[in-house]
Amino acid sequence: MPTREPKVGLRQASRLYTGLLLLLATPAAAQHEPASLSLSQVIELALNQSAAAKQTQTTRDKSFWQWRTYQANYRPQLGLQGTVPGFSRAVTPVVQPDGTTDFRAVRINNSNLALSVSQNIGLTGGQVFVASEVQRFDDFNGRLKRYNNQPVAIGLTQPIGKFNGLKWDRRIEPLRYEESQRQFVEERETIAQRITELYFDVLEQQVNAEVASQNVQANEELLRIGKQRYQLGRLSQSDLLRLELNLLNARQAMAQGQLDAQNAAVSLQSYTGLRAETVRLGVPAAAPRLVVTAEQALGQARQNRSVVLAFRRRLLQAEREVALARGTTGFQALLAANLGYVNQAGNLWDTYLSLQNQQQVQLTFALPLVDWGKQKSIVKTAELTRRQVQTDVAQEETSFELNVQVQATQLATLSQQLDLAARADSLAQQRYTIAQTTYKVGRISLTDLTIASAEKDQARRAYILALRAAWVAHYRLRALTLYDFERQQPLAAK
Repeated sequence: MPTREPKVGLRQASRLYTGLLLLLATPAAAQHEPASLSLSQVIELALNQSAAAKQTQTTRDKSFWQWRTYQANYRPQLGLQGTVPGFSRAVTPVVQPDGTTDFRAVRINNSNLALSVSQNIGLTGGQVFVASEVQRFDDFNGRLKRYNNQPVAIGLTQPIGKFNGLKWDRRIEPLRYEESQRQFVEERETIAQRITELYFDVLEQQVNAEVASQNVQANEELLRIGKQRYQLGRLSQSDLLRLELNLLNARQAMAQGQLDAQNAAVSLQSYTGLRAETVRLGVPAAAPRLVVTAEQALGQARQNRSVVLAFRRRLLQAEREVALARGTTGFQALLAANLGYVNQAGNLWDTYLSLQNQQQVQLTFALPLVDWGKQKSIVKTAELTRRQVQTDVAQEETSFELNVQVQATQLATLSQQLDLAARADSLAQQRYTIAQTTYKVGRISLTDLTIASAEKDQARRAYILALRAAWVAHYRLRALTLYDFERQQPLAAK
């Protein structure tokens, strides 16, 4: 659960850093400073409008329609097929009664129209259908018209010994779809983590520029005092030159900090789609202080992460490839059977009178007798590929569990480092203030003051880095487990 942030250091740093401009070089932004954006606000905006977020949504939508395609394979299909018209005017060879061939000019129309309802059988890989078909033949030269009508026919096609893709799809596709839903949440959390990194990239450079700006003001005051002391003979020329050098270095650091802040802002703008010149960033408070054991994190990761489903899916796909190799190389047969009613007449309505039974049964098969080991090689290759997938999945699963456990155990250490960095920042600031006052009255050397200033700047940067590490770890743990330990609830797709 979150704990109260340290009283010393964090509040001082927040007052110092809040309100830094994302771009410091535009006068218009200085005249019209917009409201400061927090880390959570920038993340929310990026999740709604960034190119990465839109691509994630597109991938999710694509997975949804792929899932709909899979479901449609197990539902009845209604179809209408036909050839209307089938007109032909040509000279064609015609076999004569005496066995010779003559070429005759013909003008015919051979049209047909069929309506069918089919249903796949997932368990066996076969298909049942109900169909109705009518054909019309016109011989315009002979002024002949005939109809062939099959009002109803019921049929079955059943592969024997062949690979049944429908059965394997029923096992794999639900996993794939659920995996895509979890991936959507993971990718959004990954975006949040990336935004956090870019956010602190800008903030670090802004802090450098702000620290350098304060050092410029302090060094200008120290140089003014140093010149007075030099004129009175109380300061050596070497120390005076050092004061001037410190001022130049501070001005150079401020200019470099502003330039680096602008470059970092461009990266943030490019990723999030925000307008850099109209955005101000505030220093976030400490990341939530969570107590998460490695076992808790690993349990949630196993329950929520897409990679767990991906492991199962990949193993099933490897098994599928073995079944495919076996189902396309050995004995294969296809049973086709149908029964119905049929009739032909010169008038369409007459075809419905005195309907005749029609039955058809056909079994076709193929059996390789000598293939010189081809079938065995194909199956063996698929089995070795399955073994390799099993090995890879085992290794990746171990790495996945280790990453989750390590990330969970690092939370406490990062929180301690943040507390120490905040305390060090406060102490360094106090020490520099005392050293600056003491130097002005001539009780310490310029070297001691320079050391205190450097320690102050280093402590300030170290605090921002510790704050960055804590927030990045917070979002990384969310992405690794798909669980919000702060609210004690799984992260759901929006």
